[in-house]
Amino acid sequence: MAVLYKIVVDCVDPHRLAAFWAVALDYLLEDHSALVQRLLDGGMITEADARTVDGRLTFANAAAVRDPDAPVNPETGSGLGGRVLFQAVPEPKTGKNRVHLDLHVGADRRSEVVERLVGLGGTVLWEGQEGPSTWVTMADPEGNEFCVA
Repeated sequence: MAVLYKIVVDCVDPHRLAAFWAVALDYLLEDHSALVQRLLDGGMITEADARTVDGRLTFANAAAVRDPDAPVNPETGSGLGGRVLFQAVPEPKTGKNRVHLDLHVGADRRSEVVERLVGLGGTVLWEGQEGPSTWVTMADPEGNEFCVA
């Protein structure tokens, strides 16, 4: 049986990175507002653990994006397919990623996607080639590296 997983990214501003990666992956921001409200109402979290982002109640220190075509848990708002969770940590990124994402958009869309991601706060680091394969290595707004192939 396959193991379910999500990718977790430590960051300073989870809501900013979730918004960036929602566009980069053509994913949707997860809506946890009903869950956050239930946890507040039940006294399991405090007002300090929640905040409002774009008119929605969210966790203060976490945000996630999900595959728009995968099912969603209606009680939590969490995707049941591909998802990426961004969690706030106190320390900044200090070195190169040991794991990164490759966005396979195709050579015909690569420049358009790179330009769009630069407009959202991404940075082009370098262009690479190995044999017939080419890609652009970029960094998200917090410096996490990824490739657009």
